[in-house]
Amino acid sequence: MDLDLPKSEYPRVVIVGGGFGGIELAKRLKKKPFQVVMLDKHNYHTFQPLLYQVATGGLEPDSIAFPIRKIFKGQKNLLFRVTKVNEIISAENCILTDIGKITYDYLVIATGSTSNFFGNQEIENNSMPMKSIPEALDLRSLILQNFEKSLIEANKDKKTALLNFVVVGGGPTGVETSGAIAELKKHVIPNDYPELDLKKVNIYLIENSPELLGVMSPQAQQKSKDFLLEMGVNVMNSTRVLAYDGQTLTLQDKPPILASTVIWSAGVKGQVIPGLDKAEIVRGGRLKTDTQNLISGYANIYAIGDVAAIIDDETPNGHPGVAPAAIQQGHQLAKNLVNIKENKPLEKFKYFDKGSMATVGRNKAVVDLGKIRFQGVFAWFTWMFVHLMTLVGFRNKIIVFVNWLWCYFSYDRGARLIIRTFAKDRSIDYRTDIPKVEEVKKV
Repeated sequence: MDLDLPKSEYPRVVIVGGGFGGIELAKRLKKKPFQVVMLDKHNYHTFQPLLYQVATGGLEPDSIAFPIRKIFKGQKNLLFRVTKVNEIISAENCILTDIGKITYDYLVIATGSTSNFFGNQEIENNSMPMKSIPEALDLRSLILQNFEKSLIEANKDKKTALLNFVVVGGGPTGVETSGAIAELKKHVIPNDYPELDLKKVNIYLIENSPELLGVMSPQAQQKSKDFLLEMGVNVMNSTRVLAYDGQTLTLQDKPPILASTVIWSAGVKGQVIPGLDKAEIVRGGRLKTDTQNLISGYANIYAIGDVAAIIDDETPNGHPGVAPAAIQQGHQLAKNLVNIKENKPLEKFKYFDKGSMATVGRNKAVVDLGKIRFQGVFAWFTWMFVHLMTLVGFRNKIIVFVNWLWCYFSYDRGARLIIRTFAKDRSIDYRTDIPKVEEVKKV
């Protein structure tokens, strides 16, 4: 069934995904001769760089989410619908969604990325990803539940597992998450759980590569590791994870770790919509595009952001999957769509790298801005300023700033709430596909 959308004299641009790239593209098409239709399975935009603070109780979820309809308030050429896109039928210039069929003149895929478990179903089933607000809230509940359970658990091994927290992946997300849990251990747990022996609370950061923060400078890599070690995090480089059954993490050439909480940030892959049979999928599960973000093999289907990889001689592996790249691609694609409409030459995308940064903890961060590299307190304030300015919505900026100010002076985190209990569904043994009758998901 065709979805009943208002008719327009202008070409229809359908944007799938309300992330950084999709929103920038839609905003740049305001008052342009197009009908813009944005689709997303949520009615809000998520500021993903701060998801780890929601997961560790530093921020409430509504402070990093913003209603998509409010972003486009007053933009008369834009329609927004909450739905999931199930398939692309390029031969008919249409997409199939949960609410019906939608035709397009131009289709833009801005679906972002999801956690990449590299085909290991057992790890996927038992570890905790953190790519969305619901996942971050589940992780927050699990962390707090494990502390509560540890106080009443009599079995030594199970108690050890409850108090071991493992982060897999030494990129910015892994470094920031392990640092945030270390600060929980130092500043919050002693007050909330005075009877708990802090020596039994262990935090591990596991990275397969020899260094952390692989995209950053050697100075940032070493300093971030020094910060984490200073905070009591067990950093394990050149360590590969082989398996995780929900209780025991198996490592290559190293002793296993008992852990009830394993946070997976070891990789991402693009969220590709079924139906793009002509498209070439390159490293990281991304859609190969040309320098105008046009997907190879198609004449009117584009991809931007984390799901896209602009492959040419200058960028054989595509651009980094970060917000600035997605925003710049959205901006550039808007220009090119207007150029197509006006029969003007198209412009090639050129990425302007604004630098990289990561925070490790209180007064501890690393920043690379071209050849300018610095670490410590000033880097931490720089990180905070950049993230505050990038947040969508003035209200969110104020709420996050006040939260950070409160946490800084009080050494406290206010959002330590188990709103809904959470447990992984282990009713299926993914190694054998045999139901485990004794284990039931609790919600």
